[in-house]
Amino acid sequence: MDKLPAQMTVVAISKPGGPEVLVPEQRSVPQPGPDEILVKVMAAGVNRPDVAQRSGAYPPPPGASDLPGLEIAGEVVAVGSNAKRHQVGDKVMSLVAGGGYAQYCIAQDAQAMSVPPALSIKEAGALPETLMTVWHNVFERGGLKAGETLLIHGGSSGIGTMAIQLAKAFGAKVFVTVGSQDKIDACLKLGADRAINYKSEDFVAVIKAETNNVGVNLILDMVAGDYVDRNYDAAAVDGRIVQIATLNGPKVSVNIAKVMVKRLTHSGSTLRPRSNADKAAMVAAIEQKVMPLLREGRIKPVMDSTFPLEKAADAHRRMETSAHIGKIVLEALVTGPQGKPETL
Repeated sequence: MDKLPAQMTVVAISKPGGPEVLVPEQRSVPQPGPDEILVKVMAAGVNRPDVAQRSGAYPPPPGASDLPGLEIAGEVVAVGSNAKRHQVGDKVMSLVAGGGYAQYCIAQDAQAMSVPPALSIKEAGALPETLMTVWHNVFERGGLKAGETLLIHGGSSGIGTMAIQLAKAFGAKVFVTVGSQDKIDACLKLGADRAINYKSEDFVAVIKAETNNVGVNLILDMVAGDYVDRNYDAAAVDGRIVQIATLNGPKVSVNIAKVMVKRLTHSGSTLRPRSNADKAAMVAAIEQKVMPLLREGRIKPVMDSTFPLEKAADAHRRMETSAHIGKIVLEALVTGPQGKPETL
């Protein structure tokens, strides 16, 4: 193996604020601990939590890198003394607690997954955080089963497009809310049974009409705000609502009687603060139940756009327009052993 450089380019948050506070800087290449691997980053997914961290609303958990970036794909270049799953030279994709906006990134060995041949490295970089969020919240926490109905708010997002594919693959009927005709078309192409334009349609009325007033079994919501009480109206008796973000605000006013009458369960989670053991368990379940679909090419992330690592600010601007369909990815430019840049 070529000797690793001492320094790398990263994109740091200079202060809380808009996209312009994302600035490239030089830092030392990190060294993996006993249960960790060091990955030469080829692609890093851009996610809403990155935007929240940049604005000062989502600080990294204790011990995590202060750099944004929660999912990466690339080549293993060093391994810790206890790392047994992956070896130097392996192509992997991994959830990380931070540090993805960099040329090199530390990952937990137990949280890294081999990149299936059916995926490009850019697609792999768009997958771990999205896939684990969907798997845990829709199937583990939400308990979606074949024959049930699922409503996804934000159906054209990276989370939404993955949730559509997984829910359909496991036999559910899928409804989504989106804000434009091109997003409707994209979701229907992925297999959604009905796409609702929230700007011109009332999703509660549409759900009631489509389900003969029964409602949906599960709602995956990243909106919150005034959607929460409306979700209770759209849910079926014994329905479940899983909250994964609060784009319309975390403080809400609801009629709690609806929860009681319908016996609803409203849960929620965030992925980043979970323990390494929890995340490793999710990876194990995904490798058993979802990886076959990825290897067969039946499921893959929808790709919106790619930006160079140094242009992370432009990637955040793209995300904040909400015009994207699917995933936004950063592509790293790595300095080789002779100090020359090499595109991966």
